[in-house]
Amino acid sequence: MVHHSKDSNSPHDHEHHTQHHHETNEKCCNHAINDSFISNEQATIPNSSKNQAVYRILNMDCPTEEALIRKKLANISGIESLDFDLIHRILIVHHQSASLEDIEAALNSIDMSPEAIIQQDNYDLDALAPKINWLKLGVAGALALIAEIADFASYPNWCIFILAIIAIILGGFTTYKKGWIALKNFNLNMNALMSFAVTGAMLIGQWPEAAMVMVLFTLAEAIEAKSMDRARQAIKQLLTLTPERATVQQSDGEWLDLESKLVPIDSIVRVKPGEKIALDGIITVGHSTVNQASITGESLPVEKNVGDQVYAGTLNEAGSFEFRVTAIATQTTLARIIKAVESAQGSKAQTQRFVDNFAKIYTPIVFMIALAIGVIPPLFFNGIWLDWVYKALVLLVIACPCALVISTPVTIVSGLAAATRYGILIKGGMYLEQGRKLVILALDKTGTLTYGKPKQTDFITCSTLPEHEIRQIAVSLSARSDHPVSKALTKAAEHAKITLLDVSDFSAVPGKGIKGLINNQQWYLGNHRLVQDLGYDNQELKKKITTLEEQAKTVVLLINEQGVHGLFAVADTIKETSIEAIQELKKMSIKPMILTGDNSRSSNIIASQLGITEVKSNLLPEDKLNIITTLLPLGVIGMVGDGINDAPALTKANIGFAMGVIGSATAIETADVALMDDDLRKIPQFIRLSKATYAILIQNIVFALLVKMVFFILTFMGETNMWMAVFADIGTSLLVVINGLRLLKKRIL
Repeated sequence: MVHHSKDSNSPHDHEHHTQHHHETNEKCCNHAINDSFISNEQATIPNSSKNQAVYRILNMDCPTEEALIRKKLANISGIESLDFDLIHRILIVHHQSASLEDIEAALNSIDMSPEAIIQQDNYDLDALAPKINWLKLGVAGALALIAEIADFASYPNWCIFILAIIAIILGGFTTYKKGWIALKNFNLNMNALMSFAVTGAMLIGQWPEAAMVMVLFTLAEAIEAKSMDRARQAIKQLLTLTPERATVQQSDGEWLDLESKLVPIDSIVRVKPGEKIALDGIITVGHSTVNQASITGESLPVEKNVGDQVYAGTLNEAGSFEFRVTAIATQTTLARIIKAVESAQGSKAQTQRFVDNFAKIYTPIVFMIALAIGVIPPLFFNGIWLDWVYKALVLLVIACPCALVISTPVTIVSGLAAATRYGILIKGGMYLEQGRKLVILALDKTGTLTYGKPKQTDFITCSTLPEHEIRQIAVSLSARSDHPVSKALTKAAEHAKITLLDVSDFSAVPGKGIKGLINNQQWYLGNHRLVQDLGYDNQELKKKITTLEEQAKTVVLLINEQGVHGLFAVADTIKETSIEAIQELKKMSIKPMILTGDNSRSSNIIASQLGITEVKSNLLPEDKLNIITTLLPLGVIGMVGDGINDAPALTKANIGFAMGVIGSATAIETADVALMDDDLRKIPQFIRLSKATYAILIQNIVFALLVKMVFFILTFMGETNMWMAVFADIGTSLLVVINGLRLLKKRIL
C-alpha cells in the first residue's frame, strides 16, 4: 500500500549539499570541529597550522577552566591558536615550534592533567562521565543545615564551628583548590570569588552561612557537569542509529558482510525487509517502503523505487532492494547530523556565566578598595592599624557577594521547580532567563503541531453496498497489513467495534496496495494506480480523490470485480492545543514559523489552518540548522521539535523545545526545554514564567547592590561595625532568598 500525498519535490529529490558549511559568526575556538559536513579525517585539522597537539583533559568541562587554560598558555611562544571541545573535553593546540613539554607542564601546573591522543574522535563517552561523590556532598549539605539550626538554637560556638568546617572541607575542598590555582595565576574566577566569600564569612564568625554557600555552589557545579554528560550521551545515542555492518556485492557477484566504515563509494549494498540502512545511496534494483522519520521527520513511510535516495539510519519496512553507495560512513546525512549536534553544543557551551563576568570586575575593585582602607591610613595618616584593618574586613564582608551568589540560584531553582508543576522541564537557568526575549519560534510540523500518526479522516461510499459492510471488508484486509495507512484504518475500526472477516490468499500488490479473498470473492484495497490497473477509473472518482489529496490526505479504495465500493482518506491531524498555542504566541508578539521535512502541500495546509504565514518545507536536518543560524542575528530564536532530525536545529537555537512524550531521546536530551505532555500551550506558560523570574532576579540584584552601596558609604564615614556588616550580608541574603521563593507560588496559567 502506498500514499500519494507527497509532492514530487520531496527531500530525497533535493541535491545534497556538498560544499562545506562554515558558521562565520562563531569563533573558531568554539569547537574542534567548525565544519559540520566534513569527514572525521578532515575534522582533525580545523586550520592550516603546521603542527597540532591534541589532548584530552578530563577535568575541563566549563568556560571557567577554558579561561584559565587560555591565560596559562598565552605566554608560551610558538602557539598559534587553541580549539576547545568542552563536550568531549578535548584541547587542540595549533603551533609552529612550541615545546610540547612546556605545554604539558603548564597544563599540569594548573591541575589540568593532559592526556595526549592521536585523534579527538576516539573517545570513550563513559570515561568522560563526571565522577561526583553525591554521598559526600549530601553529608556536607546535612552538616551545613545542622550548623544553621545549631546557630539559631544558640549552641556552643565550638560545636557550630566544627560542623561548618567539616561541611566546608567535604563540600568545598575542590573549590578552594581551584580558587588557589586561579589566584596563583592572577585569575579571579568564580572559584576564587567563592573561596574569598566563604573565607570572609568564616573570619567574622558566620560559619553556618559559609558552609551553606559552599555546599550550594558545589551542588550547582555538579548539576552543570551532569547536564554536559547528558549532551554527550545524546550524541552517543545518535551513533547507534546506523548499523555497523552492511551486505556488499563483491566483484565476482558474491555478497559479503562488511563493516560499514570500510564500504567505499559506488559499492552495491543489499537491504532486507526490517533492516536499517547502513549508508546513503541511490536504489538500483527493487522497491520498498522506508521509514525515514529520523532524517526528514516525515509523518508516513515513503515508497522508494529505482533512482530514489535512501539515507543511513533509516528503516526498510517492506521489500528488498539494492542501492549504490553515494557517501562513505563518515559523510552520510546522519553523520552530518551528529557533527552538527556536536558543533551546536560546543558553540553554546562558550557562553560565559554572568557571575564569572561580574567577578572579573567587582572582585578586584572590592579587594583594592579594602586593601587601601586597611593599609593607607595607618601608613600615611597615623591611623591605628587594628581599627583600619577591622574596617577593611568589615568592607570585605559587606562587599561579599553572598546575597547575589545565593539569590540567583534560589530564584532560578524556584522558577524551575514551579515549571515542573506544569509539566515543563527546563535544563538550565540561562534558558529560563532568555525565554522572555523570544522573538521567533520555529516549529517542526509532524509530531509537534500534529499528532505525528496517520488517522482516518474520511470515508465515502461509492456503491449500493451497506456502509457497514464496506468498512468491514476494508478493515478485514487492512488488519493483515503493517503499513501505517492500514493501521490507521484498523484503529478507526477498533473504535467502531467492527468485527473482522476471514481473509484467505492474502498478498501485497507491490507499490499499489493489498488483496485477499473474503467469502470466496477477490477484494483489493489500494491506491489510485491500482484502480487504474483494474480498469475502474472514472472522472467522478478522480475528482473525489483529487479533492482529498489537495488536502494532503492519503487515499485508498476498496475494489472488487464489480468496481470501487468505498474510499478512505488518511492524514496526520492537527492537535487542538496547537491552535490555542499559536494564537497565544501571536498575542505575545512572537512570530511562529514552520520548518518541516514534509512536502509543501501538506505543510501549507497545516499552516493555513493554524494561521501561520511563514512555512519552509522539504527540509533536511542541515537545512533546518542553516535557517536557524540565519535567524539568530534577529534576536532570541526558539525551535520546537520531536525527532532526531530536529536535534541540530534544537541545539543551535537559543532555546530548543522538545516534545517529551512523542519526542525521540536525542531530541529531548539535546533540547533545553522539554514539554512533558507534548502540549504546545506550555510554551506561552514558559515565557510568562521567564518574565516573572527575570523581574525577581532584577529586584534581588538591585536590592543587594543598593544595600551594599549604602553600607559602603557608611563604612567610609566610620559609621559601621561588624554587626552591621553581618546584617548587610546575612540580612540581604535572607531577604533576596525569600523574594526568590515567591516563584514557587507563582501561577503562570
